[in-house]
Amino acid sequence: MFMRKFIIAAALCISVHFASAQRMDSTYAEKLGYPKGSKVLILHVDDVGMSYDSNEGAINSILNGAATSCSVMMPCPWVPAFIHYMKQHPQIDAGLHLTLTSEWGGYRWGPLAGKAAVPGLTDNEGDLWPSVADVVKHATADEVSTEIKAQIDRAKSMGFEPTHLDSHMGTLFASPAFTEVYIKAGIENHIPVMMPGGHDILIAKQMHSSDATIQQMRILGKMLWDAGLPVLDDLHNETYDWIIPDSVKDNDLKLQRYKTQKYIAALKTLRPGVTMMIMHSTATTEVFAHISDSGPVRRGDMLTMIDPAFKKALDDQHIITVTWRELMKRRAAIQ
Repeated sequence: MFMRKFIIAAALCISVHFASAQRMDSTYAEKLGYPKGSKVLILHVDDVGMSYDSNEGAINSILNGAATSCSVMMPCPWVPAFIHYMKQHPQIDAGLHLTLTSEWGGYRWGPLAGKAAVPGLTDNEGDLWPSVADVVKHATADEVSTEIKAQIDRAKSMGFEPTHLDSHMGTLFASPAFTEVYIKAGIENHIPVMMPGGHDILIAKQMHSSDATIQQMRILGKMLWDAGLPVLDDLHNETYDWIIPDSVKDNDLKLQRYKTQKYIAALKTLRPGVTMMIMHSTATTEVFAHISDSGPVRRGDMLTMIDPAFKKALDDQHIITVTWRELMKRRAAIQ
């Protein structure tokens, strides 16, 4: 559902004068200087700062595992702890998981801009709306822009320079006006934006998208590239939907084996180009079950990232793992 809304919104917000753009003749990986045919992969952890468990899972996956990047939910309560840790480990590649929703029943957060500044983004409890549909129904693009700015400003005031922007729950892809604000924030702040604008083979297959719709995605990618930002060729966003069998949920060894096999199979679907693969690595404790019932899915992601079998699969398939920071450096070097 996330990617379908994303694709529709992106297509609608493109300017008409780009409509004659043609199919790309090379991948963005090649444009960034990687050898022709290279499979370049960002292994990305969402939801950092959401909880203590989320922080620990991301740190373990990046510093002790194969994950290469993550993004932080700035309105959430465990952000300071992660930012303080990151200052001691500046090699961590971290962006902003721009957050306009607060989806958990008893564990919630409000907008950083304050309710008075963005009333359309808040529910009757003063927190961000629990669903994407609620945000689209009640909030204006100006309010979304105000909150994005507040989240970027807070990051910078904490000494955190984000390596990229992406969207929690895909909210910024649920409305053409929101998508426009999202793209504008990336271009104006010169921060890379999560936007697959290349061959988009996985997205087309996963979402049964038309050629015309994918062409619009490529047009948007070209806009970002022309603004001096790196662009993804594709996006893999299936891992959160993989069903974990009850027989493995409570056994780390079985859970790791099961989830690693799923990830290794997913690696085989990658095509040449820069792909971002999204996950939610979490070092779940007994507390996490009081936040969400998604613990096994998230714990399985972390266990996969630290699994030597997964690292070996990356090597065996000659996949180049990278960070957003590296992509931006490469893009900046191109005249």
